[in-house]
Amino acid sequence: MTCYPDSYYAASRGDTTDYPSLTDHIFADICVVGGGYSGLSTAIALQEKGYKVVLLEGSKIGFGASGRNGGQLVNSFSRDIDHIEKHYGKDTANAMGSMAFEGADCIRDLIKRYTIDCDYKSGGFFAAFTEKQMDELARKKELWERYDNNKLSIVDKHNISNIVNTDAYVGGLVDEHCGHIHPLKLALGEAVAFTSIGGQVFEQSKVINIEHLQQQDKKITLVKTKQGCVTANKVVLAGNAYMGNLEPKLAKKSMPCGTQIVTSEVLPEELANSLIPSGYCVEDMNYKLDYYRVTADNRLLFGGGVTYGGGDPASIENFLKPHMNKIFPAMQEYKIDYAWGGDFLLTLNRLPQLGRIGENVYYTQGYSGHGINTSHLAGKLLAEAIHGDSSRFDVFANLPHYSFPGGRLFRVPFTMMGAWYYGLRDSLGL
Repeated sequence: MTCYPDSYYAASRGDTTDYPSLTDHIFADICVVGGGYSGLSTAIALQEKGYKVVLLEGSKIGFGASGRNGGQLVNSFSRDIDHIEKHYGKDTANAMGSMAFEGADCIRDLIKRYTIDCDYKSGGFFAAFTEKQMDELARKKELWERYDNNKLSIVDKHNISNIVNTDAYVGGLVDEHCGHIHPLKLALGEAVAFTSIGGQVFEQSKVINIEHLQQQDKKITLVKTKQGCVTANKVVLAGNAYMGNLEPKLAKKSMPCGTQIVTSEVLPEELANSLIPSGYCVEDMNYKLDYYRVTADNRLLFGGGVTYGGGDPASIENFLKPHMNKIFPAMQEYKIDYAWGGDFLLTLNRLPQLGRIGENVYYTQGYSGHGINTSHLAGKLLAEAIHGDSSRFDVFANLPHYSFPGGRLFRVPFTMMGAWYYGLRDSLGL
């Protein structure tokens, strides 16, 4: 039986519900594979539309990236709208831009409608180390305001201490449309919401095979676990970095990458409030960025780094604590209570992959580090498409996606070379 990793989130989640494993042959309109944000948001949206939905999770709800991430509701996509326009055209950019800030609203809507207690707090800050990064943020502000995000403001060096109390930055950009949450509490709350409206959740029910059959005048799909089976009209694959090789066509177009987080001991309230007076979540503008925030119980949660191919460094604390101390020298006196890692799914073009396989299977994956907001948007789009309106879903489904050069053998060193180059630029301030 798979349990949660030893993380701050697992220790403070509150909800300890165990959902049953699938041991029977059952029937559903839709079978969703994956109990993270992608699967949960899709399942809720479809159940609300009147479908009978079954969700299968191979481990525990929120076991993967959805229950391990930094908890930051960061807007847009891993590639921003100007990049999308340059490479995919103005129409695609306008369509994606119109949805770039919708994911956070989807989350806030679920929290409100289903009374999900997940320590939600509004506001985010993009921090700049250099004037060049400040210029990038000025362009980002102008770009995002074109797509109706009017909750942005530039902060200069003289006023940054009101946002985050450090000498490390020359300024930054406030986005009040952002926010932060306890990610595992959100996932568990969404599972409760889904079951409250009639949905079925099965944990410890890893899918081992998907079989397509012709039954009279329609095609059906058998989704098989070790001990059970779901017969469904449609299937949604939403396992992301934890789906393995269940669908090889998707596996070869993506790569798991690890990221790591530490959480301090509980800090004196005065110190916790002084570190980030605004209460915002913060991320810097480096390619290999750090991100952090103060938790509801006054701990500093600090994350960063990427391990290509997945997995963790030998010591997560030794890797991240120097970064934390550099931003906040006062933290040298405080110990780390939790250190953990988890995998997210990277695509070659850094854009999410939504699409169909044949008539019955839909999928969503590969948010490339922007998974909290984008996964919730994806769930809404999948539900729209399955219900008959695929216009917005097809904006993403029509994006070209490619396999990593050299296949699985070379995708890790290929990507590491690119990361090394951009990391060097960060260190040189270029």
